[in-house]
Amino acid sequence: MALWFTCGVAANSKAENTPKQTLVFGVVPQQSAAKLAQQWGPLLKAWSEVTGLDIRFATARDIPTFEQRLAAGEYDLAYMNPYHFTLVNQSPGYTALARAKDKRITGIMVAKKDWQGRIEDFDNVFLAFPAPRAFAASILTQSELRQKGLSISPKYVGSHDSVYMAVAKGLYPAGGGVMRTFNSLDVSIKQQLTVIYRTNSYTPHAIAFADDLDGSTVSALQQSINVLNQHADAKAAFAKLSIKGLEPAKDSDWDDVVALDIQL
Repeated sequence: MALWFTCGVAANSKAENTPKQTLVFGVVPQQSAAKLAQQWGPLLKAWSEVTGLDIRFATARDIPTFEQRLAAGEYDLAYMNPYHFTLVNQSPGYTALARAKDKRITGIMVAKKDWQGRIEDFDNVFLAFPAPRAFAASILTQSELRQKGLSISPKYVGSHDSVYMAVAKGLYPAGGGVMRTFNSLDVSIKQQLTVIYRTNSYTPHAIAFADDLDGSTVSALQQSINVLNQHADAKAAFAKLSIKGLEPAKDSDWDDVVALDIQL
């Protein structure tokens, strides 16, 4: 488990050299590491101030690598897609802490802005997707297209942003994503694309903690959520992430995803 101590001062500490517990917060790499750090860094800084912990951003070069690190328990806290959570909830053991407030996750398909076709045109055609286990962008979109009788030929390009760029460049006629990453695209890319399909919606990404965290740390994190929602810097960070804030979560919130009985 990536957990250690560094010298630092908690916001309300009187001692100048009080050890500050460091937690590694892993973020699923739906977008580039630089963009994710820009989006998540301010929130984790605010969360550190609220809790007195040192919560540090981490990610991976691609979604499969993130999955490997998550399965190995390398993150103390992690932001993961709903399917990832159902996989690691029991082993290595992660427990739900929070999720985006008043939000559901929906998969989308995007095409070039001037696209005039039909969904049925994608039968036996290569389409772009982030990774096999990208829940909404890959699993939901492909599942619903197959339910329509289409034979899907997926090409996995590593991230949501890579999907959007590939479609914009005309490398693939369409690709899968989610509205949050689509809305955070650079305008120069976004204006070349249009959303042509939306899936059913489900409980969104989980923020979960490793089960080997000590009880006092877990309690501090749980008690901080409502305070964090009122923190001025956190509010600005939530806007960057295109969410309204966080709400406490429990494992059973993802029963709708478990019920899908996803087999990959």
